Amino acid sequence: MRRVQLLVAAMLLTVGIAAPSLAQPTPEARPYFVGNPLGLPVNPSADGSFAPMSPNVKVYGAIFSAESCSYDLDRDLIVVPSRGVPPQVQTNNAWVSFINHDGSVHTSRWIGVQSPAERAALTPPLVLNEPFGSDIINGRLYVADLDGGTSENDPSRAVIRWFDLQTGAPAGEIRVDGPAWLNDIEVADDGTIYATQTGAFGENPDPATWRVWKITPDGEVSVFIEGPPLFQPNGIALDPEGNVVVANMGNPEIVVMIHDTETGEGLPIATYPISDNDNAADILWENDWRVLNTPVAWVDAGYNVMAVEPADDNYTIDGMDPEDWLYAMTM
Repeated sequence: MRRVQLLVAAMLLTVGIAAPSLAQPTPEARPYFVGNPLGLPVNPSADGSFAPMSPNVKVYGAIFSAESCSYDLDRDLIVVPSRGVPPQVQTNNAWVSFINHDGSVHTSRWIGVQSPAERAALTPPLVLNEPFGSDIINGRLYVADLDGGTSENDPSRAVIRWFDLQTGAPAGEIRVDGPAWLNDIEVADDGTIYATQTGAFGENPDPATWRVWKITPDGEVSVFIEGPPLFQPNGIALDPEGNVVVANMGNPEIVVMIHDTETGEGLPIATYPISDNDNAADILWENDWRVLNTPVAWVDAGYNVMAVEPADDNYTIDGMDPEDWLYAMTM
């Protein structure tokens, strides 16, 4: 049918008659909803009917340009935000999937099953452009997203968004003025967000662009630490004592920071050498029950996981044993 319409339109334009508009109708407003697990229908039906996929079938895929994943303890599933296509191609194109422990798909599109136009008509509307880092804490899924970036005249702007982990509904957002995008995030139990700004690359990169940002629960945004010993910071985590731990992408080191009691900023106290050749990409603690009470499936199978011990005697954790070692994902 669409092919016939295009042929007719071409004929009308050839003879100088204006063709009728083929614009898509505006989606009608709908209450917010998320996608079903694999089966039919894909979207929730009005009567609640659903036929799950046959249990003897496994499906792999659903993930595209993913940068992070988090573990949902209650669902016992891995939560993976996909960035989708970049904003220059289409905005509000990202989505979130549920993945089983063997890497197979549980729900291909939980958040973001709608088209961008349909998302704008939801109540509340959904915006998810290009999420990088993610974290789950206190019943919320947090992502490091961005707005803008559609052209040279529309620079991208870093935004942290969070969603209700039960319903998938948007629950809040905060803009971080300055960086075009943020890489990884870690959220403390009190709701404080820590985010890495990987910053500049190249032969003479500006160290002032290598930062960790801190966003308090009441929305106060500040630079937690800037410059060396950070070197293109990537992954970020909190250790069992609440210290901030950052994986450098520009050198093979992991930096440990305590909170300066006077300034509230990050005060480096130790580093972990990874190896002579490998730079760090992401980090986590084995005793972090939100992640490691389950087998972990990394999005990119090309990364290696290795355990490292503290390199500085001044940095100790009471009762630490080999099961509490820090694990670094290297590349």
